[in-house]
Amino acid sequence: MSMDFWRLCVRSEFSAAHALRNYKGKCENPHGHNFLVEAEVEGENLDPDTEILADFSCLKLDLNSVLQSLDHKDLNVTPPFDRLNPSSENLARHIFLALAHLTDKRGVCLRSVTVGESRAQSATYCPKAD
Repeated sequence: MSMDFWRLCVRSEFSAAHALRNYKGKCENPHGHNFLVEAEVEGENLDPDTEILADFSCLKLDLNSVLQSLDHKDLNVTPPFDRLNPSSENLARHIFLALAHLTDKRGVCLRSVTVGESRAQSATYCPKAD
């Protein structure tokens, strides 16, 4: 028997500086990006009144509330990136973990967070299913 489900995606961005530790190349020097962030949620049940899975504006507010702590910062001195390398991969995981409890409250499951340093490349974090 097939089960219907829906996926929603919201996008935002933040500006920050970083330098990749232990990287041999230009990116080991401090530089900045307008990081592009995409969060994807999914669920099986539409609201019976509105027939929507979740309100896009609420999901975007949740995402922006997480990104606010990173915006216009030097990531290398901003926890947890004062200890972790501020790579796109680590940023995606950090944003995912901070956002997941907010999307759970909305009755949807956060599936992935993608962080791009430009439109040409990105890193996606999706936890393994149990």
